[in-house]
Amino acid sequence: MKVIRYALYAIIALVILAVAAVAIAVAVINPNDYKPQIEATVEKQTNLDLILQGDIGWSFIPLGLELNQVEATLEGKRLVALEQLIAQIDFWSLITMSPQVDTFLLNGLDAQLEVNKQGEGNWTRIMPENTDESSAADEPEKPAATEGISEQVKGGDTLNFNVKNVEISNARVHYNDLSTGQSVILEDFAVTASNITLGSEFPLDIRFKVETTQPQFAVDGSISANLIAGKALNEFAMSGLKAVFDMTGEPFNGQSVTAKMSGSLKANLDNETASLNDFTASLADLKLSTNLSVKGFGDKPALNGQLEISQFSLKQLLSDLGQPAIETTDQDVLKTIALSTNLGGKPGNLALNDLQITLDDTTFNGGGSYNLSNGGLVFNLQGDKLNADRYLPPASEKGNATASEAETSIAQTGSESLPETDLLPLETLRSLLLDIDFGLGELIVSNLTIKEIKASTTAKDGLLKVDEFSGKLYEGSFGANVTIDARGDNPNWNLRSSVKNVQTLPLLTQLAEIDILSGGANLELAVDTNGNRISALRNNANGEINFNLAEGQFRKINLTHMACQGIAMVNQDSLTTADWGDTTPFNDMRGTLKIDGNTLNNTNLVAALAGMRLEGNGTVDLVQSGIDYELGLRIVGEIHKDNACRVTEYVQNVVIPVECRGNFTEDPAGLCSFDGSRFRDTLKDIAANAARAKAKEELDRAKAKAEKKVDKAKQKAKDKIDDKLQEKLGEEGDKVKDALKGLFK
Repeated sequence: MKVIRYALYAIIALVILAVAAVAIAVAVINPNDYKPQIEATVEKQTNLDLILQGDIGWSFIPLGLELNQVEATLEGKRLVALEQLIAQIDFWSLITMSPQVDTFLLNGLDAQLEVNKQGEGNWTRIMPENTDESSAADEPEKPAATEGISEQVKGGDTLNFNVKNVEISNARVHYNDLSTGQSVILEDFAVTASNITLGSEFPLDIRFKVETTQPQFAVDGSISANLIAGKALNEFAMSGLKAVFDMTGEPFNGQSVTAKMSGSLKANLDNETASLNDFTASLADLKLSTNLSVKGFGDKPALNGQLEISQFSLKQLLSDLGQPAIETTDQDVLKTIALSTNLGGKPGNLALNDLQITLDDTTFNGGGSYNLSNGGLVFNLQGDKLNADRYLPPASEKGNATASEAETSIAQTGSESLPETDLLPLETLRSLLLDIDFGLGELIVSNLTIKEIKASTTAKDGLLKVDEFSGKLYEGSFGANVTIDARGDNPNWNLRSSVKNVQTLPLLTQLAEIDILSGGANLELAVDTNGNRISALRNNANGEINFNLAEGQFRKINLTHMACQGIAMVNQDSLTTADWGDTTPFNDMRGTLKIDGNTLNNTNLVAALAGMRLEGNGTVDLVQSGIDYELGLRIVGEIHKDNACRVTEYVQNVVIPVECRGNFTEDPAGLCSFDGSRFRDTLKDIAANAARAKAKEELDRAKAKAEKKVDKAKQKAKDKIDDKLQEKLGEEGDKVKDALKGLFK
């Protein structure tokens, strides 16, 4: 027992002697006396010139060091300076072998970091050249001081880390890159934290200002939160987060914009779990909120939670952000936008369930998923009603005139003056993996009203397929499928479409303000082309369009009037009808358009008109927006009650020529007219008909004369027989005569 008692006495004595030695050293030794040696040592070991302008102070309880007005220069320029540094450790915590930082204070830090035109930073020149290599060669490898800590953390052991107070104030860092011209200034940087102990909650406050020159941009930020770090540094939590960032500069065109964040966060590195609770982030009036949990920090995390973007006005947001306004035909659109969804899915797969998107008075519902490993996107979205025309830029007289001039220029030159760009980003398209289904109850676009839209699209390895695109349009329906093969540098396009009983008058009127045709159209379209620019697709187009209109009208064109003009000339008469109307009804108009680049060839146009049959052929030039048709009105019956338009044997089955030429986007009434140049052929047909009629008349006259002679001979023979029988038979002869009458009838 005495040995133990003496050993304890010895230890206490050593501790007292150590404390006394430290106290005497602090009291006796003046560190300012060693400034020259300290400066010389730094200059010898580095390329820095150290200037200790202020006092160096010691403290005993707590044990600490204080530096004032320190500056280090590099190549004659300031690299770093500070007004004050105080680092103190609780003395008694050293005695108990549980070190605790009492105070760490850093005030007035000023760092000047610069990159020269060769891309070299000045901080890389602090140490003399080859110093690191020689030191590494001369000194044996030593274990890192942090290896023990790392092993403790890996093993799940706890660390004893305590800091009573941390304060950084008035710090400034200036970064200047001469190779790019970029300059970044961090100033008024301040950090305060107290009672930092692993396993316990402590407050943290950060404030700063950042300015950049490219672009000119400034942020005034503040962050406050309560933090917890587990003793094994494997668990972290943040609560009471409040972050505010006031921004201004070129990105916002001088506007002041505020961004905010709040909420709490938890993470466990061992379990690889993390969660966001009541987290919100806002930018101007755009606000996002979520509750989200994550399991797995690798390439296949599993997510679960909710995400919501509160209702906001996109127009107001752009105004608040200093961005150009979106001009729309309807000024009241883009003012009500919102999104909400549940997040989930299997590991490595992000699923959006119960997705709802609001765009003004349109609502979309559905869901989808995104595969994190292969980028596969699966989506199903169904909407109710959308008027896309409301979102188009407003029309203006100047804009219309400019567009008209541009169209005229294109029509004259056959090409646009502006250089073309590729339609599809081929590399991006080849990387897509899509399976998207989309539906919309009603869509109004370009004045067209389309209902019950269904679309199904897939993409894989550069092969994009629109397997279905269908809907109902103006009392009819349509369906189409498209394949784009982008696996090569010159993508191939295949389009197949079917249209059934779509009314052409409202379609053409609302789509292109063309009202020359009415009736229910039936189309079968098959087009193949290749290229990645509009001009190439049009030039390389090949296919055909089969069309049929069961009943309809040519509007602002009266083909009956044109036919009667020709008939009246034949009849050498004048038409007396004043009002002919401006339409031509027809039945069963059909034909085939052969697509050859920008030209549509039609060789079999036929239609049934009142007393006529329309026949013709022609071409449509899509570049010039022109048509060139030669039509014929074959007379097959009575066509009009005007006496001058009476159908005689001379005009029966004759073709009255009509030509239709011009720009079909202009006044349709001027497109078609009586074709006098081809009427010569009609006159030949009329002459042939007249010759045939005269020959028939002469034949009929000769036949009638011959029949008259035969009848006269029959009557003479009959009378002669009657006389002879009467003479010979008397009364009996009358009976015989009556019986023989039928022989000569």
